[in-house]
Amino acid sequence: MIATACTIALGVIGVAQLMNLYRLAVGPDVTDRVLALDTMVINAIALIVLVGILYGTTMYFEAALLFAMVGFVTTVAFCKYLLRGNVIE
Repeated sequence: MIATACTIALGVIGVAQLMNLYRLAVGPDVTDRVLALDTMVINAIALIVLVGILYGTTMYFEAALLFAMVGFVTTVAFCKYLLRGNVIE
């Protein structure tokens, strides 16, 4: 039963990734593209966690945690660059 739920969730999150990819490519503004990129990071984290649940190993959860930290830092850096024009003050 859990394998079926994970398979359905993988498909739904895959569709969400494609929708975010469309918003990233067509987004009317740079801020929309940054938001789409951040949402893609969140969806990728969800995919990694689902694969970890499906395979029953904890290695994927650690990878998802690292990916979340890197995604947060890159989102903050993009936003700082858009607001101020530089990242490091």
